[in-house]
Amino acid sequence: MSTQSILLIILAGIVALFLALFQYKYKTKSALKDNALFIILRFITYFGVFLLLINPKFEYNSNYSVKPNLVIAVDNTQSISYLKQQDNAKSILSFLQNNSDLNEKFNLEIYSFSDQIQVLDALEFSKKQTNISTVFKDLNELYKNTVAPTIIITDGNQTLGNDYQYKANQYNQDIYPIILGDTVTYSDLKISQLNVNRYAYLKNKFPLEAILVYNGNDAIVKDFTITQNGKILFKKQLSFSKEKTSEIINISLPTSKIGVQTFQAQIAPISTEKNKTNNLKNFAIEVIDQKQKIAIVSTVLHPDLGAIKKSIETNEQREVVFLKPNEVLNQLNDFQLVILYQPNNSFKQLFSALEEQNKNKWVISGLKTDWRFLNSVSKNYSFEITSQTEDYQANLNQNYNNFIVDDIDFESFPPLKSNFGTPNFNVPYQTILFKTVSGINTNQPLLATIDVNQRREAILFGENIWKWRAQNYLNSQQFTDFDNFIGKIVQYLASNKRKNRLLIDYKSFYNASDNITINAQFFNKNYEFDANANLTISIKNKESNALINRPLILKNNSYQVDLNGLDAGDYAFTIASSDNISSSANFQIIAYNVEEQFLNADVTKLQQIATNNNGKAYFVNQKNELLQDLLSNNKYLPILKTNKTTIPLIDWYYLLFIIALSLASEWFIRKYKGLI
Repeated sequence: MSTQSILLIILAGIVALFLALFQYKYKTKSALKDNALFIILRFITYFGVFLLLINPKFEYNSNYSVKPNLVIAVDNTQSISYLKQQDNAKSILSFLQNNSDLNEKFNLEIYSFSDQIQVLDALEFSKKQTNISTVFKDLNELYKNTVAPTIIITDGNQTLGNDYQYKANQYNQDIYPIILGDTVTYSDLKISQLNVNRYAYLKNKFPLEAILVYNGNDAIVKDFTITQNGKILFKKQLSFSKEKTSEIINISLPTSKIGVQTFQAQIAPISTEKNKTNNLKNFAIEVIDQKQKIAIVSTVLHPDLGAIKKSIETNEQREVVFLKPNEVLNQLNDFQLVILYQPNNSFKQLFSALEEQNKNKWVISGLKTDWRFLNSVSKNYSFEITSQTEDYQANLNQNYNNFIVDDIDFESFPPLKSNFGTPNFNVPYQTILFKTVSGINTNQPLLATIDVNQRREAILFGENIWKWRAQNYLNSQQFTDFDNFIGKIVQYLASNKRKNRLLIDYKSFYNASDNITINAQFFNKNYEFDANANLTISIKNKESNALINRPLILKNNSYQVDLNGLDAGDYAFTIASSDNISSSANFQIIAYNVEEQFLNADVTKLQQIATNNNGKAYFVNQKNELLQDLLSNNKYLPILKTNKTTIPLIDWYYLLFIIALSLASEWFIRKYKGLI
């Protein structure tokens, strides 16, 4: 309670006593022996009312102790099963979970991980990818302000994500790895890596790089072959020894027909080799007829140009060329799409040529755009000309229906810089992204598309889109989401196909260890996204004729089906709606399990992260030693915390009861004495 409140309470007591004395001692002529009782009751009434008006606040503290967290993360991927360590993993987890001393000292928080981390539900060791770096990244967010030593039960073999040693160095907790897997070194010859592009061109050769690694003492000679449908396309005899442990093969292979072509690379195994799975690797390429060529035309230098080029060319089917407005005129027929960056008067002939040849285009405006010129040549839209600028953030239009647009967290992206003003459209258009200012949606388009008279156009009202690509990397440690977004815009603009009510999004082939999903969007007769559609997918294995039917689940603004678990092979599929609108395609699953490529646990790396993070690595038979180290470590002690509670007097209902009781008592006594 503050000093001011104490002084006010003392003053309230004095005033209450003065008023009570004045009313019953000085104002009353006759001296009644009961006046003293009335003075006390009236004092209580006045003082209670004054206390309510002052409303002092009382504080009290309660102490309690908080046990430190003990985080346990268990590898739930197929590599644990392949190394025959699933029983050890379950045994160690049960040992830690059921130890009473450990539970008395710590709050146990248990997770499983594969390509992502989640609260432990069940250990099945069936996941296809291991990303240990995401374990440390996500746990660092959860426990950054607490004491949370971390036990990670794994073989240390990662197949996805950033180097987990780097992420572990950023993790502010002690790490105690429990190493699963055989530490004995065996002779092994394997295909360590196979580098090949996803696409190749008909009647051309495509490059392939194979990295072969040998671990052993004896000198050996083995054949490396590449085959297709049993036919040998390449064969070379290679020698390895204790001194010569690796070989890099660079070759070019021919293409003969359009479509997905599958191949098999193999290095002959050693007779005593324990893991022969990693001696063979299937791979595929998609043979296409020609590249899509896209021209980016600009007279200014800007980081946006490089970002757009990189995003488009992540799809190997596309090639981007930078040109000046006068350079592109004689080459227009070579391009499927022209991107006009911040056009000005020098683009006049180009706009005329695009109009004459009925070419699709994408206009990107910014602070150096000549809107007087652009308003004069554009028949589809105009823009209010002002000298002011504004920063606009993006908000996804969930009802956009020309193609599937995933929400890649646009609201977290930095604002684009644009002239302040309102765009006016003279033709029907669809907004992909709305402008937002200070979090308020303006319902004005930031990015929109137009499809009229068999011609498509997009317009982006803002520059600095390169910052979006950078932010996407900060959000997810990859550029993939942003690049796919730009790729879908380019794919839509580079085509003049008629709009369908059912759109599907899939890849022509997947590796068996990939996350295999197919997306679809369904629209009603007015081409508005239908969130109540009933879509099913029918999948047929072309070899076995086995048929699988599954429903598609609504996720954000599209429908999705998870096809993980399908065997390797060729598949045909059809997605159909309840009103018999359907779309069909084919895909292939390439037999390759990355989790089966490992022979041993990565002991060195796990020991290194333990040393760097003030922990210690343990093997399966050292669980009792781990337990004693945790229980005896004085760093992990309960933290005494104080909970400070402030209660205003007005919340104390007993005071109201005392005031009411005082008034009632005074009234009854006065009534009894005949003073009323």
